[in-house]
Amino acid sequence: MSIDYNETIPNNVDLADDRRLLRALERWQPAYLKWWEDMGPVESDNLSVYLRTAISVEKDGWANYGHVRMPDYRWGIFLAPPEEDRRIGFGIHKGETAWQSVPGEYRSELRRLIVTQGDTEPASVEQQRQLGKTCPSLYDLRNLFQVNVEEGRHLWAMVYLLQAYFGRDGREEADMMLERHAGDADKPRILQAFNEQTNDWLSFFMFTYFQDRDGKYQLASLAESGFDPLSRTCRFMLTEEAHHMFVGETGIARIVQRTCELMREHDTDDVRKFGGIDLPTIQKFMNFHYSICLDLFGQERSTNAANYFSMGLKGRFQEGKIDDDHQLDGEVYTVPAFEDGKIVSLEVPAITASNERLRADYTKDSQRGVDRFNKIIREHDINFKLTLPHEAFNRGIGAFTAMHATPEGKIIDDAEWEQRKDAWLPTAADHEYIQSIMIPVIEPGKMASWIAPPRRGIHGQPLDYEYVRFH
Repeated sequence: MSIDYNETIPNNVDLADDRRLLRALERWQPAYLKWWEDMGPVESDNLSVYLRTAISVEKDGWANYGHVRMPDYRWGIFLAPPEEDRRIGFGIHKGETAWQSVPGEYRSELRRLIVTQGDTEPASVEQQRQLGKTCPSLYDLRNLFQVNVEEGRHLWAMVYLLQAYFGRDGREEADMMLERHAGDADKPRILQAFNEQTNDWLSFFMFTYFQDRDGKYQLASLAESGFDPLSRTCRFMLTEEAHHMFVGETGIARIVQRTCELMREHDTDDVRKFGGIDLPTIQKFMNFHYSICLDLFGQERSTNAANYFSMGLKGRFQEGKIDDDHQLDGEVYTVPAFEDGKIVSLEVPAITASNERLRADYTKDSQRGVDRFNKIIREHDINFKLTLPHEAFNRGIGAFTAMHATPEGKIIDDAEWEQRKDAWLPTAADHEYIQSIMIPVIEPGKMASWIAPPRRGIHGQPLDYEYVRFH
């Protein structure tokens, strides 16, 4: 299923055969390009970047590498190949043929899911727009821009669904995607984690490790949807999301590696005096990003989540591999709660606990990377261990919003929280220090002093390859 880049809007959804939809998307395209110019990566118009571009959605054949001028990147609409005789795998419609059009009775719920997911895509571009000015290497600058253009394409994917299947409402929602902005006081992005600042590369690597991992689990659950166009869209997006998480995990690992090298070389924990990022600061940033990402999954017990599952709109992670009836009749699931001043576990109907199950899958996946970071620390014979904070720590949504807890899960009062929070979360001084070492390095093959080089280059290229060309 190849993609024709001679089209005004590259696609594999036969746009040429739907003139009404094509006109609608061509009307939206200039607004998107203006948004990219105003809110996309700064000072990138004259750069030629070694990017991968989808040329096919078939397995192992969807990416083509080459230098592309940033303003010339061709965003488009790509869906994974259809599955013959695909059936709905869960909920009250389990076993029915997957829908090729929006069921009228679920129209508003589907639109809400698509809008919420779609809103995160341009938000991350906006959050990261200043980072190119402080890149630690050309390798990293290229990776940043690859993430940015793919997030832009993911926005196109959601806008296509809105405009193709939701009429005037969808067109209005598509327009609003470009009117909300990350951190805007009047028109912020829908989810709070996508309004936070990402002004330094430690934050960027944490973002692509934690926030993009949330994206993996949200997209995977939407890929189970009985609405087949949404499923096919998310399945293709997941192939690109994997690279974003790779950028995050390898970025954090390289920082940890360099920090450990500095600690051993200078026989000190205080690597800031040598331009490094100390392990306690890495832990603080991890505490922050992980905790705000837990909020992205929503309430532990959710009527909306139950409805989405029952309707067949949003499944669980790898739904087909779960050994149950996929309808959850009479099933229970254990969720955390805060009652009588204590953290307790409650058994609730499993259908209401879809968010919590997805959050638990996310936590297990997040821990695997943290284990790899700790392996680097052990290999340097350093007595320090990075940890994910307790689920009750620094929460703004769900069962733990009305209380405070330490990263270990001990309940504390407001006064103690105010007294100790600076030991657990990044302070203004921490941000100031991190910003002070964000000095750009743009000589091919060179790296900033606070990060180790990657093990290999992109697509078989050497580390000193000119991944970004300045004109």
